Amino acid sequence: MDVFTAGPNQGNVLVTAVVILGLVIVSSRAKMLDRAGVFAAAILGLTVGALGHWTWLLILLGFLLSAHKATKWRFDEKLERGMSESDDGHRSYDNVIANGGLPGIVAIFAFVTEEWETGLWMFSAAVAVAASDTFASEIGCMDDNVRMITTFKRCDAGINGGFSPSGQIAALVGSGLIGLLSFPAWYLTTGTTDIQIGLTLSAAVIIIGWLGCQMDSLLGAVLENRGFLTKGGVNGISITFGFMLMSFFVNYLVV
Repeated sequence: MDVFTAGPNQGNVLVTAVVILGLVIVSSRAKMLDRAGVFAAAILGLTVGALGHWTWLLILLGFLLSAHKATKWRFDEKLERGMSESDDGHRSYDNVIANGGLPGIVAIFAFVTEEWETGLWMFSAAVAVAASDTFASEIGCMDDNVRMITTFKRCDAGINGGFSPSGQIAALVGSGLIGLLSFPAWYLTTGTTDIQIGLTLSAAVIIIGWLGCQMDSLLGAVLENRGFLTKGGVNGISITFGFMLMSFFVNYLVV
């Protein structure tokens, strides 16, 4: 039974099912997601794992677990300052869709085109943007040294378009985590001996994830604050920017 071949084969689907079961148990017990969020995460996980590969699902799981830790960081202080999306740190289906919906579409694209290697890097870049933005928001909101990305003037913490030193570092850590997870996923599923390509593309995931976070802030300042875009719209454009840029990098600059 081959568990290292992408797509809906027996081995891949079996491992995917086991990982999803673990995801449901852990997220429920740790109160990372509410019921609707757990259901949405399970459907998303099945799409990503079965149509892509279970290693992709592990990348997504790494994002979920680390994002939960970032959310819980200094959580009581966030509650006092009105910086938390919920009263206990859990997330719901809308957050799962906002951060995981487009990576799920990338998995479907990889299945339809049978371009799983390119799909892996596009998927990783999409998740890296989401992780970078989440880390920047959850860590940076507690930094009072905030400036508006369009003017560099001081502004209140938590405002759309604001950035801080700690938020920028956190954004790089978030994308860095996904970049690191993408390398073993690539290595296990391609069987290649050219490690340099994997390291180069992993580094690209980290950089693109961080750049996507900057685009999120810029769109938030220019369009969301004026009511032209919602938070979901900003997230969607930034994540799309990430995986499209990664696709260009893979197809025209590396391969």
